[in-house]
This record gives sequence, C-alpha cells and structure tokens, in this order.
Amino acid sequence: MSQAGSQSAAGIVDTVAAWLLAILWILPLLYAVWTAFHPSEYSAKFTLLAPLTLENFERAWQAAPFARYFLNTTLLVTLILCSQLVLCTLAAYAFVRYEFRGKNVLFALVLVQLMIMPDILLVENYKTMSKLGLIDTLFGIGLPYFASAFAIFLLRQTFKSIPKELVEAATMEGASSMQILWRVYVPLAKPVYVAFALVSVSYHWNNFLWPLVVTNSVNSRPLTVGLQVFASTDQGIDWSIITAATLLTAAPLLLAFLLFQRQFVQSFMRAGIK
Repeated sequence: MSQAGSQSAAGIVDTVAAWLLAILWILPLLYAVWTAFHPSEYSAKFTLLAPLTLENFERAWQAAPFARYFLNTTLLVTLILCSQLVLCTLAAYAFVRYEFRGKNVLFALVLVQLMIMPDILLVENYKTMSKLGLIDTLFGIGLPYFASAFAIFLLRQTFKSIPKELVEAATMEGASSMQILWRVYVPLAKPVYVAFALVSVSYHWNNFLWPLVVTNSVNSRPLTVGLQVFASTDQGIDWSIITAATLLTAAPLLLAFLLFQRQFVQSFMRAGIK
C-alpha cells in the first residue's frame, strides 16, 4: 500500500472519528430540544408528526423565579470577570515590569494554584465567607474567584512577548507605568483578554457546587442552583419541564456562541502562549 493511500485512509478514519464524537456530543442537546418543544408524553417517543408546544417553557418559567436567577447570574458573572481582569492584569504587569524580592517564589505559588481544584477549598472558603458575613450574597459567591492564577499566567506570558522597544518609546515620551500598561500592554493583549473572558463567563455561568453551598435564598441564587427545584422528587420529575428549564439556562451562552463563533475561534487562536 502506497504512502499516499495510507495517509488517505488515516484521513478518512480521523474524519469518521470526529463525526462520531460530534454526534455523541450533540445527542443530549438534541434530546433536550426535542423534549422541551413537545408534550411530556413524547419525551421518550420520537414521532415526526408530534405536536409542537411552548407550554413546557411557560410552566418552567412559572415554577421558579427565573427573572431573578438570570439577574443574579448576570451580576455575578460580570462582577467576577471585571475583578479578574483588573487584579490579574495588575499582577501580571508587576511580574513582568518590576524586580522585587521573592518574585520567582510568588509566581511559583501562582502556578501551584493551577493544580488545586476549587472544590478542595469549599470548607475553608465557607468558613472565611461566614466570618466576613458574606454568606448568601453575590459578593460571597464571587470573592474566592476574584483572582485567577490561570489569567495571571496567561497575561504574564503575553506581556513578556511584547517588544521592549515599544515600552522604551513610551517611557521616552513621558508615559507613566499605568499609562504604559493601559496604552501598550492592554491593547496588544486584547485577543488574550477575549479568550479568557469566554472561559471565565462560561465557567461561572455553569458553576454549581460552590453557589449551592454558600446560598440560602432566591435573592442570591444563580440559575444553576435554581434548576435543582425541578429535580425535586416530591413534585415528580417531568423531563419536558426539566429540559425546557435547562435550555432557558443555557440559551444565553448558546446564542452568544452561535452569533460570535468566528470571533471565539480567532481569539483562542491568537491567544497562543509564546
């Protein structure tokens, strides 16, 4: 068998495997869409002529205060992302621009945090939030995530790749350290900011365990925690309503991806670590 034939066969196998993985990934979403838009008696019966309905979405919306959950989640994600961008930018800039005692040790500690799963710190974080009086608050949910080791590492590597000539030129023009950061470093790192923002928003929009532990009321409960009301065995489990509620929760992220998928891919491609 020729080398060209071997490469062609390998390409076919890769293509088939990719399609199989894509189908396996999208099957749960397709089932959720089917079940959400059809009456409950068709949740396990696939009939092409099955009637369509929006009643499941109406019942799901009325069963829980989704408007409040959406507001809480939006405020929480915005609060965390803004805090991460500010704090991590300053930290990365300090690691790149300044020399100080213990610099390498501090950065090593940042890297160590990348290997620690957030779930391990649930108990300690809860104790800290309790002492600060931040239990059942949006600020208490977001505080443990205000500084991201991943963002610090990513921005530091990006800032290090920026030519020193640009910084020297800005210094000769009389720019201060903060002006250099804002006018030189931040604009050149825009693809990295976009890529990290996508990761941060998707993670905290879907985060469940920590908000479940630290919230007690509707006033601070995000969407993911609010969904658990539909899994209550006391009310019975209706898959049509559950999938409708799930689609309501995931709709903003799915819509954003469909509208800006090209920008998403380009941002991740440009954010490669040099």
